Amino acid sequence: MSLSHRANRLIVGALASASLSLSGSVFAQEDPAITFSAPPWPGVTMKTEIASQLFEALGYQPSTKQLGAQISYEALNLGEVDAFFGAWLPAQQGMYDTVNAKGSLADLGNNVDGARMGFAVPRYVAEAGVSSARDIDKPEFAEKFGREMFSIEPGSATSDILNGAVADDTYGMGDWNLREASTPAMLSAVDNATSNKEWILFYGWTPHWMNIEYDIVYLDDPENLFGPGGGSSDVRTLLNSDFADSHPNARKLLDQMVFSADDQSQLILDFSYKERDADKVAVEWMQNNADKLKAYLDGVTTRDGEPAWPVVQKAFDLKS
Repeated sequence: MSLSHRANRLIVGALASASLSLSGSVFAQEDPAITFSAPPWPGVTMKTEIASQLFEALGYQPSTKQLGAQISYEALNLGEVDAFFGAWLPAQQGMYDTVNAKGSLADLGNNVDGARMGFAVPRYVAEAGVSSARDIDKPEFAEKFGREMFSIEPGSATSDILNGAVADDTYGMGDWNLREASTPAMLSAVDNATSNKEWILFYGWTPHWMNIEYDIVYLDDPENLFGPGGGSSDVRTLLNSDFADSHPNARKLLDQMVFSADDQSQLILDFSYKERDADKVAVEWMQNNADKLKAYLDGVTTRDGEPAWPVVQKAFDLKS
């Protein structure tokens, strides 16, 4: 074999090897598209915004569909969305169980530490003797409440719980009027009542800016109307199972994104109550919480396999 022929074979072999290597690298990359579902709830909006900005910095192409909770579950089932930060359990247990039985969900667990829901009153009402849901229908208190409870929109999981309480006369609520409206309308009633030191019973939850702006107390729930543990809740991250299997890197990041209730309440305050742009609130939070971001990115890479933390640190000018 001539030197020239051998050289040609070496060149061809090297090119083939490079081609295979390049092909393997390309096929190892995850599909860049990630579709989130985010109901018009500020906490889910902000978690989705932070995740989207991180994924974009890592070379992905995130997008968001604004869907209600029930539609979000079905969209996950059908693979029309990939990820959902708003699975509030046990309030959404029925929706969750229906779709989970189909084998199309990957449940990454709780993404908020300290979440809670239940009956809430201003502190001055609690200090007057209302500490438990069993107190609300005592004659001396029920009259001050006007036998009214304020809650969020009909059709929500909360609406089902509270309408069931009225139907079953739980805590003596059989003759109470359930005032259901949008979340802003309910909180407007809370604002008006607290400004005038009036009595009001309403549906509260944390994380939310209401816990920063108003001095409120959650009532004991001995009948576990809002679930075991006094209304303690999980807010879980759900993925479409096919997406989870084909995107181990993206899954790792989403699995490691966990917020405290106080962190999320502050995000909600800045975005929803102060009406600031979600993208600016997200960047500010990331810059003030670089240590948490670094934990989210532990073991995560960019789409092309580089360590994620240095890339994100540079993209958002993080100091940690």
